Amino acid sequence: MSGEVRRPFLYVVVCAAGVAGDVGTLVAAAQERGWGVGVVATPNALAFIDEAALAARTGYPVRSAWRRPGDVRPLPPADAIAVAPATFNTVNKWAAGFADTLALGILAEAYGLGIPTAVLPYVNSAMAAHPAYGESLARLRTMGVRVSGYEPHPPKSGGGADRFRWEEALELLGPLAGDAG
Repeated sequence: MSGEVRRPFLYVVVCAAGVAGDVGTLVAAAQERGWGVGVVATPNALAFIDEAALAARTGYPVRSAWRRPGDVRPLPPADAIAVAPATFNTVNKWAAGFADTLALGILAEAYGLGIPTAVLPYVNSAMAAHPAYGESLARLRTMGVRVSGYEPHPPKSGGGADRFRWEEALELLGPLAGDAG
């Protein structure tokens, strides 16, 4: 043992939504609060983010695909997870127990491991009106997931980016392990 204290580690799961390019805001805020951070992107989110900048900022590669058996785990274990922005698709698949991407697999497993998780959905009001969406959010809440209070934006407005509060993910997670500052 080196006596070195391990920093709490946050997985930021990013989905393919219009605000995803600003995920570095959440990464920086988490690091300022003492978290180590790793980014896990849905495959479609890769087109929305700057992988190189995020890897440089975190010191870890952005993950989006399963690793092969025998490959080294590129990220430390998560102490908490923030899903931001979360799309309609991810919210519904996650609540239904799908694990067809690395991001969804991590989220499905997090429940069984008891990893504190917060979600900041970013959907428009027409999609949010679909009955499956409300049911999915309700299921996630019963699973202990902390859900943002963000109100859906109007369809086809590209809207709400100025109201998207990245730091809410950290507020929802609270002083669990990383909010020491």
